[in-house]
Amino acid sequence: MTIINDIAAKLRDDNTTAVHLLYAFNSVGKTRLSVAYKNATKNEDGTHKGIYYNAYSEDLFVWDNDDENDGANIRLTVLPSSLDKFHAGLSEFDINTKLEPYKPRFDFRFTLHEDAEKGIESISFFPAGTQPGDGPPIKISRGEERIFVWCFFLSLMDIDDWGGPQNQHIFIDDPVSSLDDHNIFVTASTLYNLIEQHFEKRTIIITTHHVGLFSILSNWLTKGEKKDKYKEKIKAHIFSRKNDNITLETHQTGVFLYHLRLLQLLKQVQRDNNIRAHHLVLLRQVLENVSSFLGVGRISYTLERIGFQDADEITRIVHTLSHKDVYSYQTDTLVPDNLMLFEEILDRLNNHFKFVTHDRD
Repeated sequence: MTIINDIAAKLRDDNTTAVHLLYAFNSVGKTRLSVAYKNATKNEDGTHKGIYYNAYSEDLFVWDNDDENDGANIRLTVLPSSLDKFHAGLSEFDINTKLEPYKPRFDFRFTLHEDAEKGIESISFFPAGTQPGDGPPIKISRGEERIFVWCFFLSLMDIDDWGGPQNQHIFIDDPVSSLDDHNIFVTASTLYNLIEQHFEKRTIIITTHHVGLFSILSNWLTKGEKKDKYKEKIKAHIFSRKNDNITLETHQTGVFLYHLRLLQLLKQVQRDNNIRAHHLVLLRQVLENVSSFLGVGRISYTLERIGFQDADEITRIVHTLSHKDVYSYQTDTLVPDNLMLFEEILDRLNNHFKFVTHDRD
């Protein structure tokens, strides 16, 4: 724990960085780092300087399965916390606005405490398109629950008074566990919007175990259309454990040491016939990493090396299809021509460079 405390203190004392992105291997200690950072940044009176989303945030929501009534009034109860007083600023509409990109298959209704200061007592869920009274409430899946809780907290962040004196930083710890690949892409977009809204006023720290989320978000921030706004204010880190030693390596050159993990993921979705549009963002990241390693920095050069005659045109297509706004309101399914292009690039990369990757666990 001492090493994690030291890393938390290092992040706290970095006064030049507005956004920290941490790719953390599983079981390294992302949640412990968020707790250590909270403790390292406390005021002298013990109050917090920032706001947090982590596993403890999710633990505030607990299912009441109403077993004694055969689930007739099943609901998600909200445990008491310091956030209760801000619930009055939330509405179902606010959360639905955050939920919309995830294309939820449920509707929901709040039940409030009689004492308004106690906030929301529980949330009941119903099949999309139905009304309370049309049938009994339902229990949504674990993944849907995670999405709902994440959107609940995103909505809280829009309330001006939330945070109050806790306005110095936002720490987001792994908001994408139990989500499928498309929802990970949507979550990357919500995090980008959160950064856009807050990075000039607060330090933002985001940790994730998902290499896809890390790659997409870092790509948008360091190579997107607004890269000049962020390039001096963002650091990307690899948070890892080697034997008993935990390290935090900072990479500012754009050449991240996870290209083999990206290739591993892309080869897996290719084998599973589950290639989605957002995987093009990851493929672009691999091409950029290889190009940087070759000392050129142009993905068209890498495409030429692996045998493409029309490298400039393919580069244009890859850049266009990996743009942040392309998929926001569109399907995540690739059209046949783009799917064919994706597979051809991936196959030629692997055949030319003979990357050695291991099957994912």
